[in-house]
Amino acid sequence: MYATMGGMADTAFQGTPAHTVGDLPAVGEQAPNFTTVSAELKDVNGDSLRGKRVVLNIFPSVDTGVCAASEREFNKRATDLENTAVVSVSKDLPFALARFCAAEGIENVEPTSAFRSSFGEDFGVTLTDSPLAGLLGRSVVVLDTDGTVLHSQLVPEITTEPDYDAALAVLN
Repeated sequence: MYATMGGMADTAFQGTPAHTVGDLPAVGEQAPNFTTVSAELKDVNGDSLRGKRVVLNIFPSVDTGVCAASEREFNKRATDLENTAVVSVSKDLPFALARFCAAEGIENVEPTSAFRSSFGEDFGVTLTDSPLAGLLGRSVVVLDTDGTVLHSQLVPEITTEPDYDAALAVLN
């Protein structure tokens, strides 16, 4: 999991400490409602996903190797998830997300952008320092059908992949 320091969560970027604006919502809490923008420039929000379980794959940019790998891995694993929406969230522009998903054959994940929303602040994942300041820290949040948090993880080192098994285990 993650450690907190003065209302900020600790992570690292290439071994250098990095901090977020707050903490991820805790297991058992109601997740904040959110709005992001799909690759088709349509709003995707938490309310529209109610009734489905939701896996939020949050990362800095799909144009990095680890972020791309997490998108591919969740796309592969999503085929076995019933009544579950896998939504990725980054600050990438929707055009870049559409290009990446088309090139990679990503069909089981809804790529979305937080470029014009408060998602990063609402979920406590906007990085406040490090070379990635302003981008989102690599995290996974899993919600049940009514938006209650079942799992949350901010990775301890942004250059590593999230714990896919732990995130998806809560859906069994």
